[in-house]
Amino acid sequence: MSDCADGASCSSCGSAQGCSAEEKQKHEDQRLEERLTHIRHKILVMSGKGGVGKSTVAVNLAAALAKRGMRIGLMDADIHGPNIPKMLGLDTQRLQADAEGIMPMAAGPDLPNLLVVSMAFLLEHADNPVIWRGPLKHTVIRQFVADVQWGDLDVLIVDLPPGTGDEPLSVAQVLKNVDGSVIVTTPQDVALLDSRKSVVFSTQIKVPVIGIVENMSGFVCPHCGERVDLFKQGGGARAAADFKVQFLGALPLDPRIVIQGDEGTPFFTAYPDSPAAAGFQQLADKCMAFLEAGGKG
Repeated sequence: MSDCADGASCSSCGSAQGCSAEEKQKHEDQRLEERLTHIRHKILVMSGKGGVGKSTVAVNLAAALAKRGMRIGLMDADIHGPNIPKMLGLDTQRLQADAEGIMPMAAGPDLPNLLVVSMAFLLEHADNPVIWRGPLKHTVIRQFVADVQWGDLDVLIVDLPPGTGDEPLSVAQVLKNVDGSVIVTTPQDVALLDSRKSVVFSTQIKVPVIGIVENMSGFVCPHCGERVDLFKQGGGARAAADFKVQFLGALPLDPRIVIQGDEGTPFFTAYPDSPAAAGFQQLADKCMAFLEAGGKG
């Protein structure tokens, strides 16, 4: 440890072979703590069930905050299904590193202040599955914080996989003092059953719940203007009322959200005047109000 390169990770330090396991662990703990001091706020985007549009919400929330001139980090903690790079047009990119650690990927010329890290950047082929148990997943989540050169961030947004298992627990343990969670649901009862579990889970791991956002809430026909509630309507608001947390808004279905996700451009930046973009803007407003109030909705 006496000859340790303080800014380097143990894997890139030429003196690491002379350190004991305890010394390496101590150094990595110090490195993690140092990284965390540069992150002002941390938000988890969660859902109890897959397919509710959680990653879409995470990407567009991050874009909405970045468009305000804030420096935003977006960590894709879905180790087995990392989709964030695809949704930002970064799916052909690979992470680079130097002695100071891993360099996060900027989300393109329109959002240079949105920085991204994901397991997808480490896969040789997009079809390759990640077949890992909990300990390996915890290690990579820790590295995504301790070994990444995030710099000074206003907000780090973490896109979690569905459910209440290894990854959410690891993220909460690694980040410590998380400011709050955004729970994503769709209106129907089946999705609400699991999103309600996410509210309880967040509370149990001592992460304040910023609120519940209802995604895919109604579709307005582009031809006749009639609204159709394909997945029912209002379930997110009722769940928020039941748990006495904020209702963060209803995001309407818009086919262009799917198209932009596949093309790699955030819907929020592509169609800023649309009703769905207004919903993402409202979500960003409420999240920032919560953070600035010190975790009080």
